[in-house]
Amino acid sequence: MLARRRHFWRSDARLGYLFVAPQLLGFVAFVLGPLVALVWFSLHDWNALSGAFQFVGMGNYDKLFADPLARQALWNTFLFSAGLVPFNIALALGLAIALNQKLPATTAFRTAFFSPVVISLVAWSIVWEFILAQNGALNGFLRVIGLSGTNWLYSPLTAMASVITVQVFKNVGMNMLLFLAALQTVPAEQIEAARLDGAGVWAVFRHITLPYISPVLLLVTVLTVIGSLQVFSQIMILTAGGPGYATTVLEYFFWKEAFQFGQFGYASAVAVVIFVIALVLTALQWQLRRRVVFYEE
Repeated sequence: MLARRRHFWRSDARLGYLFVAPQLLGFVAFVLGPLVALVWFSLHDWNALSGAFQFVGMGNYDKLFADPLARQALWNTFLFSAGLVPFNIALALGLAIALNQKLPATTAFRTAFFSPVVISLVAWSIVWEFILAQNGALNGFLRVIGLSGTNWLYSPLTAMASVITVQVFKNVGMNMLLFLAALQTVPAEQIEAARLDGAGVWAVFRHITLPYISPVLLLVTVLTVIGSLQVFSQIMILTAGGPGYATTVLEYFFWKEAFQFGQFGYASAVAVVIFVIALVLTALQWQLRRRVVFYEE
């Protein structure tokens, strides 16, 4: 009897290992392996143009932290994330609240804001490049109503705001649907009871709605923050990092160093820094879950 039980558990364990093996192998091959290689390359002076490959230890990191262009790219990344994350989340939550009221034409309204999510990012950016150009649709509309526009994508004062706006309207639909699904799980009887007790709209939202949707709010925040650190195609198509270095974020800076200048070792150090920043920000948000997420033990 004991031998049969041991055989059962052994065979069951082997079956479990077989089920998780594809995921484990995929993780090692496509996540852990490239990450280890990235760190290894960042410790070398790897110049694809000259063919040099020499171990330099922390030399690439010393160069990175002393590079004024890298510091500018880091600051631009902070500006982009600081503008994108609250704008995206606030707009998505506002749209979800409006859709949750079951007003007329909600289906068309939902489709209009979600459709950019499934549109090609490159196509979306090219369309907005025409809209925001000096002689584009936006300035044409402003001239009709008696106003004068600017070169939105090539003015230091408006380039970053323009890129942020384009990115927000590209992805806000997904966050809107996530918030809408969360809002539909809030118990209607609790909201009604609070209103009967004299609670106002803000009090109901603050003390009932927000705690119930807080898990989704955390998820949306984490995904939006990580996404803000990965912006590349929009920058490349809309501004090419300009004017000057006004919209050169770390991801675009990494691409230029690797594929324009052939500095793969230095670019690998930039990629490691991006990964560390994303990891630290995600860990901080995860640690905050016990304070901000309702129902979390």
